[in-house]
Amino acid sequence: MPFDFPLFFRMFRLAFAENMSPRRRKVVWFLAIVWPLHAAVSAACLLLDAVFFPGFRRAEIREPVFIIGHSRSGTSLLHKLMCADSEHFSWFMTYELLLPSLVQIKLVRGLARMDRRYLEGAVERRVTAWEDRVFAKGRKMHPMSLTGPEEDEFTMALPFCSASVAMVFPYLRELQPWNCFDRMLPEWKRRRILGYYRELVRRQLFLNGPEKDHLAKNPVFSDKVESLLETFPRARFVVMVRNPLETIPSIQKMMERNWKASDCDVQRVSDSLKVLFENSISAYRHPFAVLERRSDVPWTVVRYEDLVEKPQATVEGVYRDLGLPLTDSLQASLAREEERSREYRAEHLYSLKEYGLTGEEIRTELSPLFERFQWKENADDASAHA
Repeated sequence: MPFDFPLFFRMFRLAFAENMSPRRRKVVWFLAIVWPLHAAVSAACLLLDAVFFPGFRRAEIREPVFIIGHSRSGTSLLHKLMCADSEHFSWFMTYELLLPSLVQIKLVRGLARMDRRYLEGAVERRVTAWEDRVFAKGRKMHPMSLTGPEEDEFTMALPFCSASVAMVFPYLRELQPWNCFDRMLPEWKRRRILGYYRELVRRQLFLNGPEKDHLAKNPVFSDKVESLLETFPRARFVVMVRNPLETIPSIQKMMERNWKASDCDVQRVSDSLKVLFENSISAYRHPFAVLERRSDVPWTVVRYEDLVEKPQATVEGVYRDLGLPLTDSLQASLAREEERSREYRAEHLYSLKEYGLTGEEIRTELSPLFERFQWKENADDASAHA
């Protein structure tokens, strides 16, 4: 496990330098102790995998599919729809990102079987009730469940090799190299981190079926496209796109709400939101900059509106563009989703001006994409749906 000790100490040094509320101080101290201990236990379990499950090293990573795009652009929805194709795909569940070794995952699955057999699922019901309480607010903006599919980026959060630690530490300026992964991190570090990720994917395929392909959705991977192609030469990509007048204020609101709920420093939050805007522009530009010059890479673009309005036809188009076989079970699942999509209504109204942004500024930064996708330029600059 490539634990980044310098980044770990830097994040906690910045945190302890703040004038923290008692509640936040408790949280930071808890994480300072538990995070490295959990990483150490997981690292030991990863080593034990080679003893108890040596066959995972023979699992072949063939043609993984990466769903990327700016946050709030529909990556989670597309991922959920494609996860219905369990005959073809393997993916990480949330708890498997927190417990990355085969030893840990097998232990959890074994305990779950015993709970269902001897306790009639009593523990599972308690865990589900806990999820419903803890994730209630978060589920309004993002589907959350310990046994649901989640972003692979979190595999790299445990060893402190990811900008996703910003969920806890609002220091995006210091984390900027991790947000500009392809362009700012040295080659040796990129190879080491994605080499670790590759071995976790190999374990997951060994667990779920080596004949399957790995399926991942990761907005943060939008700035890792080049490095992913170096690590997975036969990778395929789906780029989700949605009007940035809608997505940018949405991710700003989500991160601001998270930081304020954690009693983070107000000035730090304000500065990180400015950096977040810069990262948003890059998340739109970088995938196209890389993929459009790679004629050897299978990839396709999906508009958010198309996915919401006609999910069945859109997913079938993705399969066609990437050369994937459509199964009967997937088509049946998509047909059911087509019915549910008719009841969809956009929720949450967020303000651009609330974050010192204007529609004109965003349109200027991303004018080629506005022209390409014919996004509405007369949207009310005061608000955006998410």
